[in-house]
Amino acid sequence: MSGFTIHKETEKKGKTQFLKGLPLISRRGRRREKGSSSANLDPGKSHSSIRPMGSERMEMRKRQMSVQQEPVSSAQTQQGPGNRGPNACCFCWCCCCSCSCLTVRNEEGDERSRRASHEIRTDDTLNCEESAKPTVEDVQSWGQSFDKLMKNPAGRNTFREFLRTEFSEENMLFWLACEDLKKENNKSAIEEKARLIYEDYISILSPKEVSLDSRVREVINRNMLEPTSHTFDDAQLQIYTLMHRDSYPRFMNSSVYKNLLQTISEPSSES
Repeated sequence: MSGFTIHKETEKKGKTQFLKGLPLISRRGRRREKGSSSANLDPGKSHSSIRPMGSERMEMRKRQMSVQQEPVSSAQTQQGPGNRGPNACCFCWCCCCSCSCLTVRNEEGDERSRRASHEIRTDDTLNCEESAKPTVEDVQSWGQSFDKLMKNPAGRNTFREFLRTEFSEENMLFWLACEDLKKENNKSAIEEKARLIYEDYISILSPKEVSLDSRVREVINRNMLEPTSHTFDDAQLQIYTLMHRDSYPRFMNSSVYKNLLQTISEPSSES
C-alpha cells in the first residue's frame, strides 16, 4: 500500500472516533437545529406539520379523550335511568307508543263491555213485575210447591232475585218472555217478539243464552220459519223443569227465602 492510502484511512478512523466521543445531547441538538432551519426555510408549511415529541403526543391524546368524554357524560346525566333522550331509538319509541295505545284501547273496550252488562242488569232489575206485598201464608206456600211460587208475582220476583245471585237469572227472564208471547194475538207482533226471544235467549252468540238440548233447538229452528205464540213451548217447559229440579231446592235453603220469611213473620207474631 502507498503512503497516501494509509494516511486517508487513518484520517477516517480519527473522525469516526471523534464523533463517537461526542455526547448524545449534542447530536439531538443538531437534529433539532436542522428541523428548525428547514421549517424556517419553507414558510408555506404550517406549524402542524412539525411532529411533536412522544410526551407531547400523549398529552394531546389525553386532552382529546377528555373532551370527547365530557359531552357523553353530560348527556347520560341529563337522560338519567329510565329517561329517553332526544336521540332515542325511533323503533323502540313507536313500539312503546303502540303498546300504550293498545292498552288504552283494551281498557276502553273492557269499560264499555262492563257498562253494557251493567245496563243490561239494571234494565232487568227495573223490569220486575208489579206485585203486592206477600203475606206469611204466601211465603210459606212457596216452600210447599214450586208451582205456587211461579204463579205468584211476588214469588217470581223473589225467586228471580235468588237466581241473580247464581248468575242464572236468564232462565226466569226467558220463561217470562214466553208467557208474554202466549198472550199476543197480532201476527206481526208475534214475529217481532219471537225474533227478540231467539236473539236474546236461544242464539249461541247471546250472553243470556239458556241451556237447551239439541232436540229442542231443532224444534225451535223449524218453528222460526213461521213463528207463532207457541214457538218456544218445548224450550219453556225444559227451562221450567230445570229451575224446579236444580235451582228451587237451593232457593228454599238460601238466605233470600229465610230472611224474607223471618221478616214477614215478626210483625204478625208481635201483633
